[in-house]
Amino acid sequence: MNPRIILVIIALVLPGMGGAAPEQKIVDGVTYQVLVVPADAVRMVWKDADGKQLRTIPEVARDLEAQGVVVDTLMNGGIFEPGGVPSGLLIQDGRQLRPVNRDAGEGNFFLKPNGIFLIGSKGGAVIGTEEFPLPGVEVRQAVQSGPLLLRHGKIHPAFNAGSASRLHRNGVGVTKDGRVVLAITDFKSQKFPNLHGFAELFRSLGCDDALFLDGDISQMHSGADLTKQSNQFGSIIAVIKLAKSDQDAPARTTRPLPK
Repeated sequence: MNPRIILVIIALVLPGMGGAAPEQKIVDGVTYQVLVVPADAVRMVWKDADGKQLRTIPEVARDLEAQGVVVDTLMNGGIFEPGGVPSGLLIQDGRQLRPVNRDAGEGNFFLKPNGIFLIGSKGGAVIGTEEFPLPGVEVRQAVQSGPLLLRHGKIHPAFNAGSASRLHRNGVGVTKDGRVVLAITDFKSQKFPNLHGFAELFRSLGCDDALFLDGDISQMHSGADLTKQSNQFGSIIAVIKLAKSDQDAPARTTRPLPK
């Protein structure tokens, strides 16, 4: 069994940015659910306040709602080990709960270059694992996964455009203006992408940098579906409703993160 981390992402779209529900997109015959959210609204969750892991979408929704957080959409993330333990870096609200994993190994997580999705003092970013930590950046939320789909607009060198490995997948990217893009293949799609095609999806959505999260067990739930039973996941990323003062503030972007 390959090591796997999972992270759940809760997404909220601010007023004026369109509806909060994921949008269906068909690219090269593949049907995707895509959601674009502000980076400032994203935070990670792996454990609750008592140190208990939250393994399913309904558990995450209930825990956050109990804190007064408005939950809109949840999507699992990367690769996890048995028991739902993140295989690499996990930072939750400024606390490092799991260290960076720079080891060699088998499976998608270890297909170098792998990478890290983070929300820091200069906005959201997807970077290579070897680039972490970023000088002068205070990281509030982060999760490590692999492989990188895109870095500086370039597709991972190991990907083959003609690969016959077409599977259900999900991932996360950051646009040039600093928004976070969540994407997952629709279970009802008549066709699924290989990793090269999945990377091209994020590039078509305005991302220079994107990270593969997970495969066959991936799910995205919104609205009433948040109460439906889900697969078991590991770490969790949450996007929460911003306070009015934060909504009115200029959005931070990935510039000026170092290139």
